[in-house]
Amino acid sequence: MKEAIKKSEVLIEALPHIKKFFEKTIVIKYGGSSVDEKGIDPDILEDIMFMNYAGMRPVIVHGGGPYISRMMKKAGIEPKFIDGRRYTDNESLVIIERALAAINGKIVKTLKGMGAKAFGISGRENGLIRARKIRSQADLGYVGEVTSVDTTVIKRLIRDNMIPVIYPLGIGRDHHAYNVNADDVASEIAVALNAEKFVLLTNVRGILRDRKDPSSFYNTLRAVDAEKLIKRRIIDGGMIPKALSCISAIKGGVKKAHILDAAIPHALLLEIFTDQGIGTEVVR
Repeated sequence: MKEAIKKSEVLIEALPHIKKFFEKTIVIKYGGSSVDEKGIDPDILEDIMFMNYAGMRPVIVHGGGPYISRMMKKAGIEPKFIDGRRYTDNESLVIIERALAAINGKIVKTLKGMGAKAFGISGRENGLIRARKIRSQADLGYVGEVTSVDTTVIKRLIRDNMIPVIYPLGIGRDHHAYNVNADDVASEIAVALNAEKFVLLTNVRGILRDRKDPSSFYNTLRAVDAEKLIKRRIIDGGMIPKALSCISAIKGGVKKAHILDAAIPHALLLEIFTDQGIGTEVVR
């Protein structure tokens, strides 16, 4: 009886959140070690299905960093990162696209197997993601930044109650494909769709107060304060692009951005449908 009462209390706590986010678009960047061609974490996809059945409009943008690195090493290419971004030459780009397409197909197949309607698409298709080469002190190769997002296909899929599953390649004015950071792509799509929320699922619990203490993370952080933490190098390495994508989403009009640990069972539901949440939320 006590267990049943506890479950009913959870549902009651979730009810106002379900009402608040009904028919709202939630853009989810699905990354971290849970994204792999060989195995997709079912908890995350179950959470996304729950959101869809509850009347929300989830959009998935996924990465695949660990799997890409393994494929590159298998091909005799040592992965190289500069300021948290993967150096990409033509040979690497072929491997990156192959890896992302494999993961995309796995996510779509898994969602369909669960009973959802899902559709996979590359960001370079139909000009969905327009990109240009990033100019930096060090040459990153064919690494791009988003210049525009064409939401036509995404909105059509949402109207048909399908879950769009997008992988982060862009197309340049030179008609060359570019490897674009998945966090940035998800953030720009969230802005273009005027999304209610932008969620980053990764392999860390959130933005840390103390890098030596994994449990010392911010529950809530203003975008301007996140910028200060970057300048003070408290946010560094691979967390910089994640924090910047959250800041960009907030500045672009998205109401809240969240950074969650994908390894926590049902992380999405715990963050969105409970009062306390479990990760770091970035607000205006």
